[in-house]
Amino acid sequence: MQKGYIMKRYMIQYLFTSSILLLSFLSAQPRELIPLSKTTFSYINKQGIEKLIDLTGKNFILVSVREEDSDGRFYAVDKDGTVWLSGGISSGEEVEFTPSGKWKVLRKIRWHASSLYPEADGSNNMDYSLFFTNWGHAIHKGNIEKTSHGCIHVGHADIQVLYKWANIGMPVLMTRHRYMHYARPDLRRIYGEVKNYTRRGRK
Repeated sequence: MQKGYIMKRYMIQYLFTSSILLLSFLSAQPRELIPLSKTTFSYINKQGIEKLIDLTGKNFILVSVREEDSDGRFYAVDKDGTVWLSGGISSGEEVEFTPSGKWKVLRKIRWHASSLYPEADGSNNMDYSLFFTNWGHAIHKGNIEKTSHGCIHVGHADIQVLYKWANIGMPVLMTRHRYMHYARPDLRRIYGEVKNYTRRGRK
């Protein structure tokens, strides 16, 4: 009798909690991160609350995802405010596959194979991984001509440099807005002309 009462009470609490979480999920807005300058950003969380982020004096990585109104590039910004490294990327095939917002490097794994999307031959397909969410999103080596399942693909030469430079805890910003107009003066000094990348289908 007592056991049945406890189980019933547990189920009621579980259903109530699940309902609250579901309602929160359905009413939540997508995160949004808007560049205001080279090192300042407006961040709007899933509850619609806006916060100013100032990364002046800090190293960080910014990714403007491969979508219509963004750049399809990563940017490595030094603590002196210089955008010293940039290159083409590919991101999630559908909007929100790659989450916008302010994240950080949680862990670095040099050799890695995806357990969710493994290669048929068992080879590594996520080398040089910089994981930035607890859901498995990472910046890693990949084909930038094909969209991903949510990770950020970076070319082989660029990811080697980015992986070596990045450290655990470094801020990682994901935006669906353009950043190039802030980065262009630095990139022109370093690269000359900056290549544009077009969006293609997933491999």
